[in-house]
Amino acid sequence: MIPAAFDYVAPETVDDAVRALAEAGEDAKVLAGGQSLLPVLRMRLAAPSTLVDLGKIAELRGVREDGAALVIGAMTTHYEVQRDPLVREHALLIGLTTDTVADPQIRHRGTFGGSLAHADPAGDLPAPVLALDAEFVLAGPDGRRTVPAAEFFVDFFTTALQPGEILVEVRVPKYTGWTAHYEKFNRVAQAWSMVGVAAALRTDGGTIAEARVALTNMAATPVRAGAVEQALVGAPATAETIRAAAELAAEGTSPTADGNADVAYRQHLARVLTGRAVAAAAGA
Repeated sequence: MIPAAFDYVAPETVDDAVRALAEAGEDAKVLAGGQSLLPVLRMRLAAPSTLVDLGKIAELRGVREDGAALVIGAMTTHYEVQRDPLVREHALLIGLTTDTVADPQIRHRGTFGGSLAHADPAGDLPAPVLALDAEFVLAGPDGRRTVPAAEFFVDFFTTALQPGEILVEVRVPKYTGWTAHYEKFNRVAQAWSMVGVAAALRTDGGTIAEARVALTNMAATPVRAGAVEQALVGAPATAETIRAAAELAAEGTSPTADGNADVAYRQHLARVLTGRAVAAAAGA
Protein backbone atom coordinates (compact mmCIF):
# COMPACT_ATOMS: atom_id res chain seq x y z
CA MET A 1 0.00 0.00 0.00
CA ILE A 2 0.96 3.65 -0.35
CA PRO A 3 1.12 5.90 2.74
CA ALA A 4 -1.26 8.82 3.06
CA ALA A 5 0.22 12.18 2.04
CA PHE A 6 2.37 13.99 4.61
CA ASP A 7 4.80 16.87 4.86
CA TYR A 8 8.47 15.97 5.31
CA VAL A 9 11.04 17.85 7.38
CA ALA A 10 14.71 16.92 7.89
CA PRO A 11 16.21 19.23 10.56
CA GLU A 12 19.94 19.30 11.25
CA THR A 13 19.90 20.10 14.97
CA VAL A 14 17.96 18.88 17.98
CA ASP A 15 16.52 22.35 18.56
CA ASP A 16 15.28 22.50 14.97
CA ALA A 17 13.68 19.06 15.35
CA VAL A 18 11.85 20.13 18.51
CA ARG A 19 10.71 23.30 16.75
CA ALA A 20 9.49 21.32 13.74
CA LEU A 21 7.45 19.03 15.98
CA ALA A 22 5.90 22.00 17.76
CA GLU A 23 4.93 23.60 14.46
CA ALA A 24 3.51 20.38 13.04
CA GLY A 25 1.26 19.59 16.00
CA GLU A 26 0.49 16.43 17.94
CA ASP A 27 -0.19 14.22 14.92
CA ALA A 28 3.40 14.56 13.65
CA LYS A 29 5.66 11.50 13.73
CA VAL A 30 9.39 11.21 14.32
CA LEU A 31 11.35 9.12 11.81
CA ALA A 32 14.47 7.41 13.17
CA GLY A 33 15.53 4.23 11.33
CA GLY A 34 12.00 3.70 10.08
CA GLN A 35 12.02 -0.08 10.49
CA SER A 36 8.82 -0.01 12.56
CA LEU A 37 7.22 3.21 11.36
CA LEU A 38 7.35 2.71 7.59
CA PRO A 39 5.30 -0.52 7.55
CA VAL A 40 2.70 1.19 9.75
CA LEU A 41 2.54 4.12 7.30
CA ARG A 42 2.23 1.80 4.33
CA MET A 43 -0.70 -0.01 5.94
CA ARG A 44 -2.22 3.38 6.85
CA LEU A 45 -2.41 2.43 10.51
CA ALA A 46 -0.93 5.89 11.04
CA ALA A 47 -1.42 8.98 8.91
CA PRO A 48 0.70 11.81 10.34
CA SER A 49 0.47 15.30 8.90
CA THR A 50 4.25 15.68 9.12
CA LEU A 51 7.22 13.35 9.29
CA VAL A 52 10.26 14.76 11.12
CA ASP A 53 13.34 12.84 9.97
CA LEU A 54 16.19 12.82 12.54
CA GLY A 55 18.71 11.30 10.14
CA LYS A 56 20.68 14.51 9.52
CA ILE A 57 21.27 15.37 13.19
CA ALA A 58 24.92 14.49 13.87
CA GLU A 59 24.55 15.09 17.62
CA LEU A 60 22.27 12.06 17.89
CA ARG A 61 24.85 9.58 16.59
CA GLY A 62 27.76 7.81 18.20
CA VAL A 63 29.00 6.35 21.47
CA ARG A 64 31.13 8.25 23.97
CA GLU A 65 32.28 8.17 27.56
CA ASP A 66 31.18 10.78 30.06
CA GLY A 67 32.83 10.06 33.39
CA ALA A 68 31.20 7.02 34.96
CA ALA A 69 28.62 6.76 32.16
CA LEU A 70 28.55 5.45 28.62
CA VAL A 71 26.45 7.65 26.33
CA ILE A 72 24.76 6.16 23.27
CA GLY A 73 23.15 8.57 20.81
CA ALA A 74 19.57 7.82 19.89
CA MET A 75 20.28 7.66 16.14
CA THR A 76 23.24 5.28 16.50
CA THR A 77 22.41 2.21 14.41
CA HIS A 78 22.28 -1.28 15.86
CA TYR A 79 25.26 -2.17 13.69
CA GLU A 80 27.30 0.68 15.15
CA VAL A 81 26.36 -0.33 18.70
CA GLN A 82 27.35 -3.93 17.94
CA ARG A 83 30.81 -2.96 16.76
CA ASP A 84 31.63 -0.20 19.22
CA PRO A 85 34.53 -1.17 21.55
CA LEU A 86 33.26 1.07 24.36
CA VAL A 87 29.96 -0.82 24.42
CA ARG A 88 31.75 -4.17 24.58
CA GLU A 89 33.99 -2.91 27.39
CA HIS A 90 31.50 -1.06 29.58
CA ALA A 91 28.01 -2.32 28.60
CA LEU A 92 28.57 -5.83 27.29
CA LEU A 93 24.93 -6.80 27.88
CA ILE A 94 23.71 -4.17 25.41
CA GLY A 95 26.22 -5.30 22.80
CA LEU A 96 25.28 -8.96 23.14
CA THR A 97 21.58 -8.18 22.99
CA THR A 98 22.01 -6.03 19.89
CA ASP A 99 23.68 -9.00 18.20
CA THR A 100 20.31 -10.78 18.31
CA VAL A 101 18.14 -7.97 16.91
CA ALA A 102 16.37 -8.97 13.69
CA ASP A 103 18.76 -9.45 10.75
CA PRO A 104 21.81 -7.63 9.28
CA GLN A 105 19.68 -5.43 7.03
CA ILE A 106 17.57 -4.21 9.95
CA ARG A 107 20.64 -3.71 12.14
CA HIS A 108 22.23 -1.47 9.51
CA ARG A 109 19.19 0.80 9.27
CA GLY A 110 17.40 0.48 12.60
CA THR A 111 18.50 2.74 15.45
CA PHE A 112 19.14 2.19 19.13
CA GLY A 113 16.90 5.03 20.25
CA GLY A 114 14.19 4.28 17.72
CA SER A 115 13.80 0.75 19.02
CA LEU A 116 13.59 1.94 22.62
CA ALA A 117 11.12 4.73 21.84
CA HIS A 118 8.93 2.25 19.94
CA ALA A 119 8.58 0.30 23.23
CA ASP A 120 7.44 -2.97 21.72
CA PRO A 121 7.08 -5.39 24.68
CA ALA A 122 8.65 -8.08 22.46
CA GLY A 123 11.55 -5.81 21.49
CA ASP A 124 14.93 -6.95 22.76
CA LEU A 125 16.67 -3.72 23.77
CA PRO A 126 14.37 -2.41 26.56
CA ALA A 127 15.28 -5.30 28.90
CA PRO A 128 19.05 -4.72 28.99
CA VAL A 129 18.77 -0.96 29.43
CA LEU A 130 16.36 -1.58 32.30
CA ALA A 131 18.68 -4.17 33.84
CA LEU A 132 21.59 -1.72 33.67
CA ASP A 133 19.65 1.22 35.17
CA ALA A 134 20.11 3.40 32.11
CA GLU A 135 18.78 6.95 31.88
CA PHE A 136 17.02 8.55 28.92
CA VAL A 137 17.72 12.15 27.95
CA LEU A 138 14.68 13.76 26.28
CA ALA A 139 14.51 17.13 24.54
CA GLY A 140 11.30 19.13 24.16
CA PRO A 141 9.87 22.64 24.08
CA ASP A 142 10.70 23.13 27.78
CA GLY A 143 14.31 21.98 27.44
CA ARG A 144 15.90 18.68 28.34
CA ARG A 145 15.02 16.24 31.09
CA THR A 146 16.34 12.86 32.22
CA VAL A 147 14.09 9.86 32.86
CA PRO A 148 15.31 6.60 34.44
CA ALA A 149 14.65 3.42 32.47
CA ALA A 150 12.30 2.17 35.19
CA GLU A 151 10.01 5.14 34.45
CA PHE A 152 10.54 5.45 30.69
CA PHE A 153 8.54 2.38 29.67
CA VAL A 154 4.92 3.02 30.60
CA ASP A 155 2.74 0.50 28.73
CA PHE A 156 2.39 -1.33 25.42
CA PHE A 157 4.13 0.88 22.82
CA THR A 158 3.96 3.78 25.30
CA THR A 159 6.83 5.68 26.91
CA ALA A 160 7.40 8.77 29.03
CA LEU A 161 8.02 10.79 25.85
CA GLN A 162 5.55 13.67 25.72
CA PRO A 163 4.18 15.25 22.52
CA GLY A 164 6.90 17.40 20.99
CA GLU A 165 9.77 15.54 22.70
CA ILE A 166 12.49 13.43 21.11
CA LEU A 167 14.93 10.97 22.62
CA VAL A 168 18.44 12.44 22.41
CA GLU A 169 20.65 9.83 24.10
CA VAL A 170 20.77 6.97 26.56
CA ARG A 171 23.21 7.15 29.47
CA VAL A 172 24.34 3.79 30.84
CA PRO A 173 26.45 3.40 34.00
CA LYS A 174 29.69 1.60 33.23
CA TYR A 175 29.72 -2.11 34.05
CA THR A 176 33.37 -2.66 33.25
CA GLY A 177 34.47 -6.23 33.91
CA TRP A 178 30.95 -7.60 34.26
CA THR A 179 29.93 -10.73 32.40
CA ALA A 180 26.64 -10.87 30.53
CA HIS A 181 24.34 -12.84 28.28
CA TYR A 182 21.03 -12.37 26.46
CA GLU A 183 18.90 -15.43 25.85
CA LYS A 184 15.66 -15.39 23.89
CA PHE A 185 13.20 -17.81 22.38
CA ASN A 186 11.41 -17.18 19.10
CA ARG A 187 9.50 -19.35 16.70
CA VAL A 188 11.67 -18.63 13.65
CA ALA A 189 14.97 -16.85 13.09
CA GLN A 190 14.80 -13.04 13.22
CA ALA A 191 11.29 -13.10 14.73
CA TRP A 192 10.26 -11.12 17.80
CA SER A 193 11.04 -12.67 21.16
CA MET A 194 8.33 -14.79 22.74
CA VAL A 195 10.39 -14.33 25.91
CA GLY A 196 13.88 -12.92 26.43
CA VAL A 197 16.20 -12.65 29.41
CA ALA A 198 19.00 -10.11 29.87
CA ALA A 199 21.51 -11.00 32.59
CA ALA A 200 24.64 -9.24 33.83
CA LEU A 201 26.82 -10.42 36.71
CA ARG A 202 29.80 -9.32 38.76
CA THR A 203 31.53 -12.22 40.42
CA ASP A 204 34.18 -12.21 43.09
CA GLY A 205 36.16 -15.37 43.80
CA GLY A 206 33.42 -17.68 42.58
CA THR A 207 30.65 -15.79 44.38
CA ILE A 208 28.03 -13.65 42.64
CA ALA A 209 28.59 -10.20 44.11
CA GLU A 210 25.99 -8.35 42.01
CA ALA A 211 23.31 -9.49 39.58
CA ARG A 212 21.00 -7.67 37.21
CA VAL A 213 18.30 -9.61 35.35
CA ALA A 214 15.45 -8.25 33.24
CA LEU A 215 12.78 -9.96 31.16
CA THR A 216 11.41 -9.30 27.68
CA ASN A 217 7.73 -9.86 26.79
CA MET A 218 6.66 -10.92 30.29
CA ALA A 219 4.49 -7.83 30.79
CA ALA A 220 3.41 -4.70 28.94
CA THR A 221 6.89 -3.31 29.67
CA PRO A 222 10.25 -4.91 30.43
CA VAL A 223 10.50 -6.07 34.05
CA ARG A 224 13.32 -6.66 36.49
CA ALA A 225 13.49 -10.19 37.92
CA GLY A 226 14.04 -8.92 41.45
CA ALA A 227 13.54 -12.27 43.16
CA VAL A 228 16.15 -13.86 40.91
CA GLU A 229 18.63 -11.08 41.60
CA GLN A 230 18.17 -11.39 45.36
CA ALA A 231 18.62 -15.16 45.24
CA LEU A 232 21.83 -14.85 43.25
CA VAL A 233 23.66 -12.14 45.19
CA GLY A 234 26.07 -13.61 47.72
CA ALA A 235 25.58 -17.15 46.40
CA PRO A 236 28.21 -19.32 44.69
CA ALA A 237 28.15 -19.16 40.90
CA THR A 238 27.20 -22.81 40.53
CA ALA A 239 24.70 -24.58 38.31
CA GLU A 240 22.64 -25.62 41.36
CA THR A 241 22.39 -22.06 42.70
CA ILE A 242 21.45 -20.69 39.29
CA ARG A 243 18.76 -23.31 38.70
CA ALA A 244 17.16 -22.56 42.06
CA ALA A 245 17.22 -18.79 41.44
CA ALA A 246 15.80 -19.19 37.93
CA GLU A 247 12.70 -20.88 39.36
CA LEU A 248 11.73 -17.44 40.72
CA ALA A 249 11.88 -15.71 37.32
CA ALA A 250 8.13 -15.49 36.72
CA GLU A 251 7.39 -13.85 40.08
CA GLY A 252 5.84 -10.41 39.69
CA THR A 253 5.30 -10.77 35.93
CA SER A 254 2.05 -10.45 33.97
CA PRO A 255 2.56 -12.05 30.56
CA THR A 256 -0.22 -12.07 27.99
CA ALA A 257 -1.54 -14.99 25.98
CA ASP A 258 -1.48 -14.83 22.19
CA GLY A 259 -1.14 -17.09 19.16
CA ASN A 260 2.45 -17.90 20.07
CA ALA A 261 2.13 -18.86 23.73
CA ASP A 262 -0.25 -18.90 26.65
CA VAL A 263 0.57 -17.45 30.07
CA ALA A 264 1.81 -20.72 31.59
CA TYR A 265 4.16 -21.39 28.69
CA ARG A 266 5.65 -17.90 28.88
CA GLN A 267 6.23 -18.37 32.60
CA HIS A 268 7.94 -21.68 31.86
CA LEU A 269 10.10 -20.01 29.22
CA ALA A 270 11.06 -17.26 31.66
CA ARG A 271 12.37 -19.82 34.15
CA VAL A 272 14.24 -21.88 31.55
CA LEU A 273 15.75 -18.91 29.71
CA THR A 274 16.75 -17.18 32.95
CA GLY A 275 18.65 -20.28 33.95
CA ARG A 276 20.42 -20.37 30.59
CA ALA A 277 21.21 -16.64 30.54
CA VAL A 278 22.60 -16.51 34.07
CA ALA A 279 24.57 -19.73 33.61
CA ALA A 280 26.13 -18.40 30.42
CA ALA A 281 27.01 -15.09 32.09
CA ALA A 282 28.52 -16.94 35.07
CA GLY A 283 30.33 -19.50 32.94
CA ALA A 284 28.61 -22.23 34.97
